[in-house]
Amino acid sequence: MANIIGISGSLRTRSLNAALLRAAAGLAPAGTTIAIESIRGIPLYDGDVEASTGIPAVVASLKDRIGAIDGLLLVTPEYNNSIPGVFKNAIDWMSRPADDIPRVFGGLPVGIIGASPGRFGTLLSQTAWLPVLRALGAQPWFGQSYYLGGAHRLFDASGALTDEDSRKRLQGHLAGFAEYVEAGKRRR
Repeated sequence: MANIIGISGSLRTRSLNAALLRAAAGLAPAGTTIAIESIRGIPLYDGDVEASTGIPAVVASLKDRIGAIDGLLLVTPEYNNSIPGVFKNAIDWMSRPADDIPRVFGGLPVGIIGASPGRFGTLLSQTAWLPVLRALGAQPWFGQSYYLGGAHRLFDASGALTDEDSRKRLQGHLAGFAEYVEAGKRRR
């Protein structure tokens, strides 16, 4: 059984990416769980804060949960053709102190998906994540891309993904990612 944590890189309540994460959790293949976690409450990274008071409890807790799972699913918006600052900030905090990077990210299978009103989905944001993940020693999955463009038309008012083709593509993506996670489970 693959245990995956999914994190949306948006704080907005009605975020397309939060809705996509909820859809992914509901469409996970049999034997796979996707637990939804949040980056809400993570402060801006400040080395002085780290030096004086340590890692914030919200960060330490999320690091511990990620360090204990089999895979990580990043559901990324695309802001100004790149990574959302709030999402990168959360990952930066989780990489502190640097000695914790192998415990939290080392060898961790990571999938990246995203939704956008734009035509090209989150292609540029997903691509921008790759050097970050490599620097952390994570193992990005390249088996199948999932960029959901025109997403504002594919969810209903309650945030459910209603487009059947998009749902089927997401199911296929998740099945491939779950296989990748199973094949690369880290030994603890």
